[in-house]
Amino acid sequence: MAANKIHELLADKAEYYLNHTSNTFPKETLHTPSPNHLDAIWGNSNRNIQTLRSLNNIMGHGRLANTGYVSILPVDQGIEHSAGASFAPNPMFFDPENIVKLAIEGGCNAVASTYGVLGMVARKYAHKIPFIVKINHNEFLTYPNKFDQIMFGTIKDAWNMGATAVGATIYFGSEESARQIIEVSKAFEYAHELGMTTILWCYLRNNGFKKDGVDYSTAADLTGQANHLGVTIQADIIKQKLPTNNGGYTAINFGKTSPLVYSKLTTDHPIDLARYQVANCYMGRVGLINSGGESKGATDLQEAVTTAVVNKRAGGMGLISGRKAFQKPFAEGVSLLQTIQDVYLDESITIA
Repeated sequence: MAANKIHELLADKAEYYLNHTSNTFPKETLHTPSPNHLDAIWGNSNRNIQTLRSLNNIMGHGRLANTGYVSILPVDQGIEHSAGASFAPNPMFFDPENIVKLAIEGGCNAVASTYGVLGMVARKYAHKIPFIVKINHNEFLTYPNKFDQIMFGTIKDAWNMGATAVGATIYFGSEESARQIIEVSKAFEYAHELGMTTILWCYLRNNGFKKDGVDYSTAADLTGQANHLGVTIQADIIKQKLPTNNGGYTAINFGKTSPLVYSKLTTDHPIDLARYQVANCYMGRVGLINSGGESKGATDLQEAVTTAVVNKRAGGMGLISGRKAFQKPFAEGVSLLQTIQDVYLDESITIA
């Protein structure tokens, strides 16, 4: 039944997404998600035993437990996009407890939110679902708005509330990116020392990335390099937006690249563009989760399923979808999250 629903949602694009064969990076060269992902990938790394246990807590929870895939509910938009813009469509989510309840009822591996949200209900829920504390934010109340991520708390505070992991954003390409890289690197080092998993939102922010009406901040080549920087500072999981185009380096005419990136290692197919992101996560050794994006209403479920199919077939580890779920009636949000998970549970949807 779930497989039929996925095909129905993909509609006339089903063959395009489900039957595509990728010839850029052969699937045999990737480290794809599997039930033994933890032992196969992290067993020989420098991550300590407590961090391995934290990774196992996340990967062993929810409807996707022990598959190698993850489904995470992220709700930090109250800061990143303003509480009014985020929660007005469904005011029940001004209450932090309902955020955690949605993640639990939705069968998620973990819930990611702010110090305030998770701290408010930590004693009741930290042992029932893995907590991912988002440690920095663009506070979005500065006028005019600027592209910066600042720390909202400490790693020890996240650990004290029982968090399994911490998440952070770096705005690569922004004026403050060098400081953010240093801050997050140090924070992740301490988080690993305390035994927590680290997840990095590898986003691009610079008005110069827009040229001739095209926004290259979600280009495959630029987001791929952002991912490569993220794994370099030892993020355990990378969060990235799905590519919408390619050729950012050449269009903007900066940095360094190779013609082979565009002639051999990518095509214009969404799965091949996402695979370039996976390749930059050490060929999938570090899991890539793509974001679900903003809520657009009636097309949300179709878009979420499409993103999940692209991520899975590219070699990614899962989806981290927030607004498409919590800006709907509770039961509808639960259904959307579980439909996303059904993509990863469907064995007929394979690596391209």
